[in-house]
Amino acid sequence: MTRVTIEWQDQFGRWQRFQDKHNQADAFRTAQARARSTGKRHRLVDERGQLLDLLEP
Repeated sequence: MTRVTIEWQDQFGRWQRFQDKHNQADAFRTAQARARSTGKRHRLVDERGQLLDLLEP
């Protein structure tokens, strides 16, 4: 089972960990909704640190 980490970018350009999920589709929906509500960039990263998706608000 793969772990997907949701991270958000702070005002200084650093990525902060938000949440881990085991379902990539659910992680995408969560990150997309949070990006819209907070107005900040979010990304999905797998357990090896590879970028899966980058979401703009």
